[in-house]
Amino acid sequence: MVLFHIVQLMVMANYLQSFYSIRFGDCDPFSHLNNARYIDYLLNARQDHLRDYYQMDLADFYQKGRGWVVIQHEIVYLRPASFNELVCIRSGLLDAGPEHLKVEMLMLDSAQKQLKALMHTKFIPVSLTTGRKEPHTPEFMEFLSDKVLPGLKDNVPSPGQRVEYWQQLLRSAQTV
Repeated sequence: MVLFHIVQLMVMANYLQSFYSIRFGDCDPFSHLNNARYIDYLLNARQDHLRDYYQMDLADFYQKGRGWVVIQHEIVYLRPASFNELVCIRSGLLDAGPEHLKVEMLMLDSAQKQLKALMHTKFIPVSLTTGRKEPHTPEFMEFLSDKVLPGLKDNVPSPGQRVEYWQQLLRSAQTV
């Protein structure tokens, strides 16, 4: 049991989180969050996390002519998020290289007991001047060095594998 808590603390130390209310205009006629809007909630939360936890404002990068482009989303929908529901969104960096970032984002209920959605997003760094891929600077790679989730660097699991992992972790937390 102590080992479980140690592992859970190690995992959570690299996850950032915040809470959001599901807005009426983002819902379908069944009062469920529209599938396309999950992406917006998750990406907006990640931007908030970078600003609030790392004082990393994306506007500063854009002013310097640097940014990121999404080249891939993989999302798994598990449970609906409903109108006016308070949800917890977590994000963590799965992998970082000179020419990519891979971020995991989760949406959970407010009690953080049920996983509602999980998304993996791959970003590539680009020059906003040329519109072409431009590797991360060595300084930026150094900044990221302690932010990548431990134990995943060389073997990034699929979203399906991560759903299984999170569901097991959440079940285990409820029995402790």
